[in-house]
Amino acid sequence: MSMDSFLLDGQLRRFLEEDLEHGDITTDAIFDQETASARFVARQPLVACGMEQVAARVFCLLGGQLEFGQMAADGSRKDSGDVLLTVKGPVRTLLRGERVALNLVQRLCGIATLTARFVDQVQGLPVRIVDTRKTTPGLRMLEKYAVRCGGGGNHRYSLSDGVLVKDNHIAACGSISAAVERLRGRIPHTVKIEVECDTPAQVEQCLVCEVEIIMLDNMDTATMTEAVQRINGQALVEASGGVNLETVRAIAETGVDIISIGGLTHSAPAVDIGMDWI
Repeated sequence: MSMDSFLLDGQLRRFLEEDLEHGDITTDAIFDQETASARFVARQPLVACGMEQVAARVFCLLGGQLEFGQMAADGSRKDSGDVLLTVKGPVRTLLRGERVALNLVQRLCGIATLTARFVDQVQGLPVRIVDTRKTTPGLRMLEKYAVRCGGGGNHRYSLSDGVLVKDNHIAACGSISAAVERLRGRIPHTVKIEVECDTPAQVEQCLVCEVEIIMLDNMDTATMTEAVQRINGQALVEASGGVNLETVRAIAETGVDIISIGGLTHSAPAVDIGMDWI
C-alpha cells in the first residue's frame, strides 16, 4: 500500500505553508543549530497509519539532517504507550513540523482504527467494507489510504472514476431505464453502471436494464435479504445507508457483496497521539 509521493508532497507542502506562513517566531527566536530526539507515542489502542509516508515526510520536507528509528507499519495494531515513530534532527525542524504531522496521523489513524472495527464485525462473511466520497476536502487521498490501512476498500475516488446513478439523477431524468439508456449510448463499454435503489420495484427495473451493480440504499434487513435473493447473482450488490457498528453484521448476513460506509471518513474520531521529547 502506498500513496503517490508526487501528489502527496504537494499536499504536505501546502499544509506546512498554512501553519508556518512567515515562520515559527517562537522556535526561531529560541533555537539555532541545536539537535534533539523525539518520539510519537500512542495514548490509546489504535491502528497505525502514516508514520513513514506522512509524519516522517513532513519533517523531511522541512529540511535538515534527520535520522528515523522505530516506525510503526501501516495497518499494524498498537496499544496505549507503544512508540509509533522516533526521529532525531534539528530542533527547529521537529518543532515546526510537530503540529502538522500530529494533526494528520491522528486523523488517519482514527480512520484506520474505526475501519478496522467495522471489518472485525463482519469477520467470516464474504463481504467488503468500503468508503465513500464523504471525505474531508483536500484530504481524500490520505483518508482513503487510511481506510485501506484499516482493512477496508475504496469506492470510487472521484466522480470521474465510475458511474453511480443516484436518486437525484433518477428524479431529474424521469426513470432508471431512461438514465441507463442514455448512459449506454455515451460511456465507454469498459465502464460499469451502478444504480442506487430505495425500493424492490427499483431493483426490478435495474434487473431489466441489466446494470452491473445495484446499491440497496437505506433498506431494512428483511427487504435487503429479499432483494439479494431476487438479484441472485445477476449483479454485484452493495448496501449503503444506516450502517453502524451495531447493524453492520446483520447487513452483511443478508448476502450483499459490499457495504459502503460514509462514516469511516466523515465521522471517525481522531486518536490521541503525543510527541514526546527524549
